[in-house]
Amino acid sequence: MAYELLGLEGRVAVVVGGTSGIGRTLSLGLARAGADVVASSRRLAEVEATAAAIEKLGRRTLRLTCDVLDRSSLVRLRGQMLHTLGRIDILVNCAGRTKRAPFLEITEEDWAGVLETNLTGTFRSCQVFGPPMLERGYGRIINIASLSTYKALYETAAYSASKAGVASLTQTLAVEWGARGVNTNAIAPGVFRTALNSALLDGTERGKEFLLRTPLRRFGNVEELVGATIFLASEAASFVNGEVLVVDGGFLASAVNQ
Repeated sequence: MAYELLGLEGRVAVVVGGTSGIGRTLSLGLARAGADVVASSRRLAEVEATAAAIEKLGRRTLRLTCDVLDRSSLVRLRGQMLHTLGRIDILVNCAGRTKRAPFLEITEEDWAGVLETNLTGTFRSCQVFGPPMLERGYGRIINIASLSTYKALYETAAYSASKAGVASLTQTLAVEWGARGVNTNAIAPGVFRTALNSALLDGTERGKEFLLRTPLRRFGNVEELVGATIFLASEAASFVNGEVLVVDGGFLASAVNQ
């Protein structure tokens, strides 16, 4: 019974920003759980490589790019998914960017760019992919929040503001769409090692502080986000709505660690 509740067989998922880093890992995790998965992003080569990996798992997919800054690309992706795969059950919003800078040095262009991708991009994606779910009376939306949704991180004002906004947007959609069969939740990852941040984590005082503040005394492996994603996408989470599920090794629980 528990296996059936967590299984995603017969479901169709779209992962926006789903071809690299955390997004790619979640795309493949959803496929392993039984879903057909369309992993899309701006780079065609990454889209094709991820699609090949999904097909190798025996799942259906499409090879289409999209950009959260371009609504028409999301609309085109939605149309092709509905035409080819028949429906959309699960939306995971993984597209994101950051910019570290002292507050007084952040340009309005950089500020707007981070919010446009992280917050407005999530808003745009939900507006595009939400209607087919609402029409069917079923859907699961999973947004990506952050530790900085809750706690300030040094010199990341734009990123932190955007991720606080993602949590608020998640709750708003949960209230508006829950009674119509669409559950909206978010995941807040802790510090996970990726190809892009390994140098930061291993060679800086900031990395040492992140490790000290994590009670498990290690950084996360991106595969450790898959379980939370499958749970929120599955029938096991049928009464979970408007939550931000923190997967952080205890970081937010931490105060004094020594």
